[in-house]
This record gives sequence, C-alpha cells and structure tokens, in this order.
Amino acid sequence: MRHEDIDIGGCLVRVVPRDNANGMRAKGGRGRAVPAGAPLMRLYADYLNREYQAVDSDYVFVSLWAAPAGRPMTYPAAYDLVTRLRAVTGIAFSLHWCRHTYATWLLRRGAGMETVKELMGHVSVATTIGAYGHLTVEDARRVLEKAGWFTGQEVRL
Repeated sequence: MRHEDIDIGGCLVRVVPRDNANGMRAKGGRGRAVPAGAPLMRLYADYLNREYQAVDSDYVFVSLWAAPAGRPMTYPAAYDLVTRLRAVTGIAFSLHWCRHTYATWLLRRGAGMETVKELMGHVSVATTIGAYGHLTVEDARRVLEKAGWFTGQEVRL
C-alpha cells in the first residue's frame, strides 16, 4: 500500500494491484475502494507523526528500525511482527484472520453479501459465502427478527 492510496479527507483506502519493490501484490486482478472511518484516518495520521516521521518512502508499511529504513515491509518482516504480537498478547491470530473477522463483522451487522464481496475484492459471491461467511444460527435468527419474522403472528389457524 502506498500513501497515495489513502484519502484521509474522503475516508477511503484504495486497493491497487501493482508491482511493488517487496514482491507483494494485491490479491485479485482488479482494484477497489474501501470506505474507512475517521478513527482509522486518525490512526494513520498518528502513525505518520509518531512512527514514520522523516522516512522518505512511497510505501505505508515500511521497515522503521531495521536497515535500510524506509524499505517496503516484506512478508517475513510482517510475519515476524505477527509472531511477536502473538507472544505478547497470547492471542493466536494471523493477518488473514483479520480479513475474515472484518467480513464476518460486516455480515453480522447487516451488510449484504454483494457489498462484502466487493469490499473483499472477490469475483464471485460464492467465494464470499464459502470462505468468509462464518455465520451461526443465532446470526440468521437476528436477521430474520430484524426482517419482521418471529413476531408471534407467523402461524394462523
């Protein structure tokens, strides 16, 4: 991700498929825009002011402490960061789990499958349903209740 992909005023993050110096590439062949909240934009600004500071790089996620500073973060460096965070927090997670959690969170709050499909960058809604639809019977019940089911008037003689 590059700084130009983040629109602070518009609260928008663009996912742009392109070749990067670290060999990483956005999954999927097409780009997309993902709405973000003001709190995330504030965190990004804080990151630039407190951590990033005078680093001269187009990339958002860079090596800040290991030489050469300002180089795009590599997969092994990101994996090492996750490993250290797991050790400190005691929470077993991967970066990809964050993606799954976000998709499930959206679905549980009423975002439609088509919307989540677009935000995830999937070509088919079947991928979204199969890989990211970690919904339970309780989730289905909440949706049905919100839609007006289970009012006690469903069965009439």
